[in-house]
Parts: sequence; C-alpha cells; structure tokens
Amino acid sequence: MEPISTALAGIALFKSAVDGIKSAIGTANDLGDIAGYIDNLFEGENQVQKKRNKKSGVGMGDQFGIKSVAQEVIDAKLAKEQMQEIATMIDMRFGHGTWSGIVAERARRIQEAKEAALAVRREAAKKQKELEENIKTGLIVAGVISAVIALFFIMIISMAKAQQEIVML
Repeated sequence: MEPISTALAGIALFKSAVDGIKSAIGTANDLGDIAGYIDNLFEGENQVQKKRNKKSGVGMGDQFGIKSVAQEVIDAKLAKEQMQEIATMIDMRFGHGTWSGIVAERARRIQEAKEAALAVRREAAKKQKELEENIKTGLIVAGVISAVIALFFIMIISMAKAQQEIVML
C-alpha cells in the first residue's frame, strides 16, 4: 500500500506548499523567499501524478472504484485551481509572466537532466560495446597465438622424430 501513502504525502506536500506560498507571498522580497515552497509545490504535484499514473500495488476494486476515481478527479481539479491561484499571486507580486518563466525554466532544466541522463546511458553502452569488442579481439589474438605455438611445437616434435629416424638408419 505504499502508492497510497506516497500519494497522501504528495497531496500533503502540495497543500503545505500552497499554504506556505499564500502566507509568505505578501512579505516576500524576491522569489528566493518562497522558492522552497515552489519546489515543494512541484514535487507534491509530481508525486500525485506519479501515483495516479502508476496504480501499482492497488487492487482492482480500489483502482476503479467510484470513491477512488472521484477522489482522483477532485484532487486533480483542486490542485489545478490552486496552481492557477498561485500563478496569479506570483504574477501579481513579482510581475506578469513570472510564473510562466518559472514553469518554462523548470521544463528546460528537466529536459536538460533527461538529455544528460540519456547521454550517460549512451556513453555507458558505448563503453560496454568497446569492452566486448576488446575481449573478442583479445580472444582471437590469443587463439591465433596458441595455434601458432601449437604448430611450432608440432613442427619441432616432427623434426625431432624425423631426426631420430635418420639417426636410426
């Protein structure tokens, strides 16, 4: 039942952030004064969305029950309303477009983080492939060297036997 506790934590974090922003917005001198609340707002929303999208560990009755569906719809609408209210409050306090700038900057940073993670995965895959190729090459070289050494010993043994036969004659 962890997804439910995660969702409850997300909802609680979201509500706490909304309350914090509402109480601090009037006295905030800059966005830095409420930045922590804004971070919590987005994190709480993110946790709620993850829970809503995941649904793992929840029984069929809970997942599709009227109470569950209704609660999710109502929570989503309330969160959307509160987000809009916060956006308006921040724009009124710090100037028109501030909220959209915050949202755009957040989206840009999330995209950069995704691209960086993808680059790391690609680099790791490239290194793994190089390692596999090096191992293959090493095994081939070792096989060729072993074959040459074996042929050399066979040749020496053959020459020794031939020499013994000549001596016996």
